[in-house]
Amino acid sequence: MVFVDPAFSHRYGSVPHIERWLSIFRLHSDLEDTEMKFVALISGGKDSFYNIHHCISQGHELIALANLYPAAPDRDEIDSFMFQTVGHDIIDSYSECVGVPLYRQKISGTSKNQHLEYSKTKEDEIEDLYILLDLIKQKHPEVVGVSCGAILSHYQRTRVESVCGRLGLTSLTYLWQRNQLELMGEMCNSGLDARIIKVAAIGLNETHLGKSIQQLYPQLIKLNQMYDVHICGEGGEFETIVLDASFFKKRLVVVHKEVVADSTDDVSYLRIKVELEDKEEVSKDMLESPSLLDEMFEEIKDELENSETKPSTTCSNIVKSTGVSNVTSVVSTPDVLYISNLTSPKELTIQLQTLSIFEQLKKLLDEHNLSVNYIKHVTLLLSDMSQFSQINDVYAKFFEEYYLPPSRICVGTELPEKTLVQLSCEVILASGGGPLSKEGIHIRSRSYWAPHNIGPYSQSIVERHPDYLSASLSGQIPLIPSTMDFLPSNSEESGATIIDSALSLQHLHRVMELIKVCQIGSIICFVTDSTSVQLASATWDKYISSVGGNQNGTLVIVQVKQLPRGATIEWGGFSYENIVGMYEDDDEEEKYIDRSNLERSKVDLILKETSMTATAVQNIGRGKLFATTTFSNDHTEIDNFLRKASGKVQILANMTHIGSLKDSKQVEFTPVDNVYDHNGTSFKFGVVWKYYS
Repeated sequence: MVFVDPAFSHRYGSVPHIERWLSIFRLHSDLEDTEMKFVALISGGKDSFYNIHHCISQGHELIALANLYPAAPDRDEIDSFMFQTVGHDIIDSYSECVGVPLYRQKISGTSKNQHLEYSKTKEDEIEDLYILLDLIKQKHPEVVGVSCGAILSHYQRTRVESVCGRLGLTSLTYLWQRNQLELMGEMCNSGLDARIIKVAAIGLNETHLGKSIQQLYPQLIKLNQMYDVHICGEGGEFETIVLDASFFKKRLVVVHKEVVADSTDDVSYLRIKVELEDKEEVSKDMLESPSLLDEMFEEIKDELENSETKPSTTCSNIVKSTGVSNVTSVVSTPDVLYISNLTSPKELTIQLQTLSIFEQLKKLLDEHNLSVNYIKHVTLLLSDMSQFSQINDVYAKFFEEYYLPPSRICVGTELPEKTLVQLSCEVILASGGGPLSKEGIHIRSRSYWAPHNIGPYSQSIVERHPDYLSASLSGQIPLIPSTMDFLPSNSEESGATIIDSALSLQHLHRVMELIKVCQIGSIICFVTDSTSVQLASATWDKYISSVGGNQNGTLVIVQVKQLPRGATIEWGGFSYENIVGMYEDDDEEEKYIDRSNLERSKVDLILKETSMTATAVQNIGRGKLFATTTFSNDHTEIDNFLRKASGKVQILANMTHIGSLKDSKQVEFTPVDNVYDHNGTSFKFGVVWKYYS
């Protein structure tokens, strides 16, 4: 039985509708099963079967196979952006090979929706996938996972995730973002007998058809070095058909093959006929998971283990104040609208407060002619993280129609009296009244890469401007990506462990790498215990040294009461990447330098006049935006700064200190227990300032 607040039902629909939606949402919550019964999408190729092997090795149970094939049986290939169909006429044999039922569906649609992110589209081939998986779910209601062999293709991954989301299933993509050289080497050593069935790249021709991946591997390495050919064929350079795998109960033997060549586009492929053959022994070898930490973060962990971290300099005992009320702030800049400190303390329950906050937010968006889809990032503060699920139900409903929901940071901290939740957000303004420029990654597949999203938020949202990219980064906690569990702790201490700190920062780093927006604007590290402060400081210092930057001062470390799922450390913030035009001449470059220097002097003057010393000032877009990180212990200094500073100002401080500030109308307040700089030195105030020219 689902109990729904009457106000929730009144605003957002009938109880049956809400119950149906909540049942789907909870399948993507942190109650997700560690071990799943799954159906495997197969094309006949190496990636789909090797991913099945990884799913089995992770403890999941294969229940059925699923395949889509051309509507015309005499066609070897169709013009699909999504599905491999060469060799489709031998797919039926795989049911006996694996020992589970096979379900097939004709492809009646086309690649009608070619956007990177997919939404339900009539007559699209992805709707055929939906029909197939819906049928399998009806016949096997115990199925909760879907195996997909995507390696680099966002196009393929987002479509499988879209269908899975609509059916309440979890996508399992253990090959996602793996290093192709390593991955192909592992496939070759795993007992996978995959043969080349199609070639369509320079350096590959019909003489390579029928060869095994083991035979072709050296040639692929050479072609990669010479022509940047994808070693795993991710660019469509070749396709394979699997004849045997270690978990097969029977193997396939080729009894006839015919080369089909298309001289118009230098593509050749095989038509083959196969027979089933019994195997003397079925291997039960399990595949090893890749190392949890990559080489760089393994080195960071080792260095931390071999060094001593100094105890943190903590603030003196702070008396919590009551009666403090944060003021709603709306700051408009050339590129972003900042709406901060939305609360509703008059409402009695956290669900009603959240509903009221979203009503306020919707009204403010309407006043600025903006839609919910323009929201880039949300900071959600809770007085008690145990009430998170109640908030998330309402939150998810608010963003459910949007395929790229905002990134999010959510922490539990001290809030004003009777305030159970506080929301701040960044909203993208369309440049010059043009279309919304919003990109990002919303990865909902379980993999070895980084934690998938278990809620209605994206890992990152990127806004694109002529001179720079700016990316918001969701908070990352130290979950093991393949299991979505925490590492078992061998310590009796309440703070974060070294591997917790390194792993969660690796997650953030991998997000930045994937979106290719890697310059640090400002990062906030949240910890729940003061003993973790120096660990966070040391981890950050070694990370910055490893990536070759000089951005140590961009870090703010704060202590809060609680983090999602009881985590002890979380990293989040924003990054950027400057864009330099290819055809700019010396005069244009000099103009940009002059403008940049002029705007930087304005920033320096405000800091000097207010006696604020910045630990970092990041020049973004050649003077279009400056991100400044600074700290202070002086209330008067902060008040003076707030009177002079324009743009977006975020103050991180204890509630007592926030309450003593005089000028608070243009500020986002983040109440925390303690504030520290990147060295682990304690301050009363941490300030992140975005100045727009």
